[in-house]
Amino acid sequence: MSRKNHRGGDFRDFLKKQDILGKVEARALKQALSLQLNRLLKKQSLTKAEMATRMKTSRAAVDRLLDAGNTSVTLTTLVKAASTLGRKVKIELIPA
Repeated sequence: MSRKNHRGGDFRDFLKKQDILGKVEARALKQALSLQLNRLLKKQSLTKAEMATRMKTSRAAVDRLLDAGNTSVTLTTLVKAASTLGRKVKIELIPA
C-alpha cells in the first residue's frame, strides 16, 4: 500500500493524541539501552553482581538499570555502567 493511499494518521500522531508519545519513546529508548547493556555483559562474561561491585553500587541498582521497563535511570549511573563495560555514553538532541 503506498503512502498516498493511507487514510489515517500515523501511529506517532495517535500516541500524541493519547498524550503518551513521550512515555512510549522513553520506554523504547530504555529497551534499546537494556539490550545493549545485557549483550555487553554476556559478551564480557560479567555477572550482575560483578558489574555492581565494579560500579560501586548495589545489585538492585544494576537490576533496575537492566530492566527495560524501568525508565528512571540517571546519567551518572549510565556513565558508570558504560565505563565499567569499556564504553562511553553518547547522547544527542535531534529535531522532533
